[in-house]
Amino acid sequence: MSDLRKVIIDGNEIEVDGAMTLIQACEQAGVEIPRFCYHERLSIAGNCRMCLVEVVGGPPKPAASCAMQVRDLRPGPEGQPPVVKTNSPMVKKAREGVMEFLLINHPLDCPICDQGGECDLQDQAMAYGVDFSRFREPKRATEDLDLGPLVETHMTRCISCTRCVRFTTEVAGIHQMGQTGRGEDAEITSYLGETLDSNLQGNIIDLCPVGALVSKPYAFTARPWELTKTESIDVMDAMGASIRVDTKGREVMRILPRNHDGTNEEWISDKTRFVFDGLRRQRLDTPYIRENGKLRKATWPEALSAAAAAMKGKKIAGLVGDLAPAEAAYALKELIEGQGGNVECRTDGAKLPAGNRSGYVGTASIEDIDSARAILLIGTNPRIEAPVLNARIRKAWTHGATVGLVGDPVDLTYDYNHVGTGPAALESLSESGFDPDTDGPSLIILGQGALAREDGEAVLAKAMALAESTQSGLLILHTAAGRVGAMDVNAVTEGGLTAALNGADVVYNLGSEEGDVPSGPFVIYQGSHGDRGAHRADIILPAAAYTEENGLFVNTEGRPQLAMRASFAPGQAKENWAILRALSAELDATLPYNSLAQLRTALIGKHPHLGNIDDVAENEWTPLKAKKMGKADFRYALSDFYLTNPIARASQLMAELSANAKARAATPMAAE
Repeated sequence: MSDLRKVIIDGNEIEVDGAMTLIQACEQAGVEIPRFCYHERLSIAGNCRMCLVEVVGGPPKPAASCAMQVRDLRPGPEGQPPVVKTNSPMVKKAREGVMEFLLINHPLDCPICDQGGECDLQDQAMAYGVDFSRFREPKRATEDLDLGPLVETHMTRCISCTRCVRFTTEVAGIHQMGQTGRGEDAEITSYLGETLDSNLQGNIIDLCPVGALVSKPYAFTARPWELTKTESIDVMDAMGASIRVDTKGREVMRILPRNHDGTNEEWISDKTRFVFDGLRRQRLDTPYIRENGKLRKATWPEALSAAAAAMKGKKIAGLVGDLAPAEAAYALKELIEGQGGNVECRTDGAKLPAGNRSGYVGTASIEDIDSARAILLIGTNPRIEAPVLNARIRKAWTHGATVGLVGDPVDLTYDYNHVGTGPAALESLSESGFDPDTDGPSLIILGQGALAREDGEAVLAKAMALAESTQSGLLILHTAAGRVGAMDVNAVTEGGLTAALNGADVVYNLGSEEGDVPSGPFVIYQGSHGDRGAHRADIILPAAAYTEENGLFVNTEGRPQLAMRASFAPGQAKENWAILRALSAELDATLPYNSLAQLRTALIGKHPHLGNIDDVAENEWTPLKAKKMGKADFRYALSDFYLTNPIARASQLMAELSANAKARAATPMAAE
C-alpha cells in the first residue's frame, strides 16, 4: 500500500510516495540534483555530499537528499506540507564547498583524461566550481591498481564515491574491491592486489563519475565528439541487451549499454562491451571458390553462378547459424525449400519443439525474475550463458528468493540449493530445492545443456509438467541470439539436424560454426568471419556482421528487437538477405522482394508477432507428452564464456581473457 505524502519543492507542490528519497522526489518535480555517489540501481552510500538541499524547518544545515526519505520530513506549524529548497543561498554555498573539497587532490588532467567530455565531475565543476582554490598544499598521489586487461585505473583522480565497490559486491557478486585507510590515506583498492574475476566488470567504467576507471582497450583511440552513435541490440548472448555502438569512420570504437528495464537494466557483459576488436580481424571481405583443394579469390558473379550451378537439381540442406537475423533465416528457408531442400536452425541438437512457442520460449519474461520468490535452474549456468540475467537472479536472491540448481555445482555469485545433477533430481524434486508453496510467484529457467541431448524432449516435457503443477513461469534460456527468430520463422526440419543433413548433396551454411558439417556434401558458406565454417567451405560468400546491417532478432523471452547498422561491411561483403536474394535470381527462383522493407513486410505478413517490436507476446500453453528421461547428468551448454562465437574467437582481447580465466581456475588457492 503506497504512503502518499505532499511536499513543496522550490515552490511547487507534488504528491509522492513517502518511501521515496528527496533526490527521487526532486526528480519527479523536474529538479535535477547533482550527485556523485548516488545511483538508482545501487545501495545508498551518502558519502559524496554533493546532493545537499535545504529542508525548511529542519536542522539549520543542508541535508543529503539521497539519504533522507520524504516520510522523514516534518510538516509545517499548521500541518502544511514540508518545504524543500534546492537553489537557496545555503544550498549553493554548501555545494560549492563540497566541490572545493573534492578538487583539493584532483589532478589537472582534463585535456588528456580519457573521460574528458563525458565526466560528471567536469560538468558539475562548471556549475558549482569556483575559480580559485584556497588550498596551497601539494596534491596527494596514489598508486594505480591492476584490475586486469579491461579496466584501466588512475586512482589519483578517485573521489571515493564507492560506486565501483557497491557494484562489484551487490550486482556482480564478487568481493574483491573495497576501501582501506581513513582520512587522507583512504583509497579504493582490490583485495591482495587481485584482478577482477567477473563477466560484468566493465560496467564500473560507466559508473565511475570521474576518470579513475576507464576502458583499457578504448583508451586514447577516440574522443566522444568524434563518434557516430547508433542504438542497437547485442547478439553475444540470447538476452538481447540494449546497446549503443560508437563508430569512427568505418570502425567500431566502443560499445556501451543503454537502459532497458525489461532486459539488461543498464548493465552489459564484458563480451558485449569489448568484443569490438573481433569485428576487425579475420574478416571475409571477398568471395572465394575452392579449386584443386585451395581457395582462390573470386568475383561476386563468379561465386554466385558457381553456387547456383552446385545447387541446381541437388538435394540441399540449409543450416541457420547462431548470429543470423530473422530476415536472413526467413530468406534462406524460402530459397532452400523452394528448391525442395530442408532448413535447420537447431545446429547444437537442442530438442526444441517446432511451432510450439511455449516449448522453445516459455511463458515468463526476464522481468519476472525480479518478483519471483523461488527460482529453479535446470541444466544452465547463467553466469556464463547470460551474465546480466544472472545478476538479475542475484538481485531476486538478495530480496529473499530461494534458488535451486539441477546440474553440476558452479559458482553463481549467490547461494542456491543444489538439488541434483541430472534427470533423477527432476523426478524427485525435494522441497528444499524448489518450493512452489513460497508466497509469491515461482519461475523455472531451463538451459540448453538440458535440451541439447538425446532425451532433451523428455526433459522439456518434465520441466513443462513441473511448471504446470507448481503454477510457475517457464523461461527457456537460449545461448544463440538468432535461435528464437529462426524458430519463429519455422526454419526447422522434422527430426532435427540429422534428418536435415541426411542424404544432402549440398549444404548451404548461413554462419553456423558450432555444429560439425559432415564430410561429403558440397558446402557453400555465407558468413562474416574466417572461422570453422569457412575452413570446410567450397564456396565462401562474405556477409555483414551484426553491427553492419539492419536485422531483426528475437531474444530468449520472445521479444522482437532491431539491431541497427552502425558501420559498413568491409571490402565486398554484403548484407545477408541481399546475398540470398541475388543467389535466388541465379537459380531462376527469384525471391519476391528487392529491399529489406519488402522482405520484412513478407516476414511479418506470415508471422505477425514479429512486427511488435519490443513486445513480449503471450504464448499459448501447449504441454508436451511425458517421455522417459535418460540417466546422464546435465552438461552445461558453454564452458568458456569468452569464445562462444566467431566474432569473439577473432578478438585478441577475448583470447587473453579466456587464457586468464583458465589460469585463474587452475591456480590452487592457499587455505586460509
